Amino acid sequence: MNANRLPCPVATRPRTTLAAIALACFALVGFGVYLQMSANLQPCPLCIFQRYAYIATALLAAAGALHGGSYRVWRVYSGLVTVSAATGLVIAARQTWLQHNPPDISECGADLEFMLESFPLTQALPMVFRGTGDCSKVDWTLLGFSIAEWSIVCFGLVALCALAVAADRYAGRRLG
Repeated sequence: MNANRLPCPVATRPRTTLAAIALACFALVGFGVYLQMSANLQPCPLCIFQRYAYIATALLAAAGALHGGSYRVWRVYSGLVTVSAATGLVIAARQTWLQHNPPDISECGADLEFMLESFPLTQALPMVFRGTGDCSKVDWTLLGFSIAEWSIVCFGLVALCALAVAADRYAGRRLG
């Protein structure tokens, strides 16, 4: 290892980094469900695809954290996490584009209240993950950014952290 090269703090602890990614992604999905239930924000189909991307990313990161032990294993899982997060980032970018350039005609489906009143719980719960809202509509912001814009930031950070683990060829050697 080059003595002048400073190690990336994220990459020096691959297991910890992957576990943190998994926890963060599960927390983001939980926050999305919380907003859906408490603030009655209806997710659109692109929101649901982002949830699936967060879940896939979390499961891959958790598997890497639990299964890891050698740097090669961490590198494979980190690469898969990077691809999954990049996929979510593309979906969030598409939704952000739609929010800034809304189409003339949008399709909106039934809201959560209607689904719970009209269908038995066993049919209504799966509908929660299908999404019903308009993808170009901004219902909630934090510091001036929509949920889709925050999702771009979160997916980007996850991808960068996972990429740092996958790219650091010395990380596994420093741990032993």
